[in-house]
Amino acid sequence: MTFIPDLSTLLAFSLACFVLTITPGPDMTLFLGRTLAGGRAAGIAAFAGASTGSLIHTTLAAVGLSALIAASPEAFLALKIGGAGYLIFLAVQAIRSGSTFRLDTKGEKKAPPSLKASWLTGIGINLSNPKIILFFVTFLPQFIAAGDPHAGGKLFFLGIYFIVFATPFSLAMIVAADRLAAALKRKPKITRAIDYVFASVFSAFAVKILMTQGR
Repeated sequence: MTFIPDLSTLLAFSLACFVLTITPGPDMTLFLGRTLAGGRAAGIAAFAGASTGSLIHTTLAAVGLSALIAASPEAFLALKIGGAGYLIFLAVQAIRSGSTFRLDTKGEKKAPPSLKASWLTGIGINLSNPKIILFFVTFLPQFIAAGDPHAGGKLFFLGIYFIVFATPFSLAMIVAADRLAAALKRKPKITRAIDYVFASVFSAFAVKILMTQGR
């Protein structure tokens, strides 16, 4: 199937997906917080909302980047190189600033949010986060060759693959929310270890794309 990347690309993307999924951030903070405040159903609803937002980002990125490839393969190549720079920036930020996981549930249990509210909040946080927008625009292209005639389908496939790949891991975190949240709050070394893994993987991807384009 023309929209499925080759095995090596898919394996590399899977590694990146795993690192992204376990890296604490706004989405994780939201669905773990909602789990503690309103139970598993609320956490799953928040995660579903974030996934809906990611699906929208995926669709927009696939359509927009496909149009860019058709109009100017050179511009798409420039975007890939710029994206590599952005990945390096994210890696540096992970080391310098540390995890963005901030979970404070004080007072949240007074008014547990409805499932619809949790879902809408998940969509809102995902869609309104400029870092996620930049991420989808700069990250997905790293796994697509400039000038690939099937780029649009592959971009959309990778976006959907990311959502599907992340789902079982995220659901497992929701089920174990109490223990996980406590561990992350009591042992900052855990989140720092994740930060270093994140930085290492994304630095490697950035270097790879820069070396490829420099040949």
